[in-house]
Amino acid sequence: MSANSNDKNATAGAECRWIPLIFSLRFIFRHFRLFLFSLLLVLGMGLLTWLGYRISVGLVTDLTLDFFQKAPEYSGVKGWLLEQGRYLLRILFLFLSRVIAFYLAFLGAYTLTSPGYAFLSAAAEKSYLGESFTDDPLTWAGMIRDLVEAAKIAVFGILISVVAMILNLIPGFGALLVSLLYVLYSTLMFVDYPASRRRLSLGWKVAWLRKNWLRSLRLGWLPALISMLPVVNVFVMALLFPLFTVHVTLNFICLEKSRSR
Repeated sequence: MSANSNDKNATAGAECRWIPLIFSLRFIFRHFRLFLFSLLLVLGMGLLTWLGYRISVGLVTDLTLDFFQKAPEYSGVKGWLLEQGRYLLRILFLFLSRVIAFYLAFLGAYTLTSPGYAFLSAAAEKSYLGESFTDDPLTWAGMIRDLVEAAKIAVFGILISVVAMILNLIPGFGALLVSLLYVLYSTLMFVDYPASRRRLSLGWKVAWLRKNWLRSLRLGWLPALISMLPVVNVFVMALLFPLFTVHVTLNFICLEKSRSR
């Protein structure tokens, strides 16, 4: 990276203007290593999510197959009503089980690919900061730490889902709270990468979201929206996850660098 480029990055860090998503996209394409590694992560995360989903759905199907195949013991009108009720119950169960299976599969893939995305985040930070970047050698201990931190985020996401179900019971206002909660959680998933490289705790990351709530909402609304899309969410999220990782990383280091000056 040239000296002029470094000066430009230092100025951006000092002013900490918002780094738009299109800049992050161009940033990836300008750096071949980031682009190549992003492709590998897209394939890895998509494959792990799909495999986790298939395994989860297959397990649930095996456990519930006998229940839904068992014919009602009553005949006539009562038997017909029981059959229709069981059919509706099966449709509802299939829908909910698929949603939960995808969510768990995605969190599992997120955890397993966390060392790769942490490396992508560090590479993006190094390309952006240039000589001012403090290198952190890749070690087994560091990879294990990335896995542990990602697992914490995944468990935290399950807890948030439970809270979201409770908040949904609040008429009107509850849906808004749930949306905000998922947007902030989406940001947390990506903030984890640059923050964990600095050995920062989950509590610090949550506090960062609270302190920078407006920027967190801007960073997380699109990933949260994509995750709510039916069927295609697994493919779209896997495709765009590297972009969101770089995008959040650049905004994170921009903000933190300006505060350290």
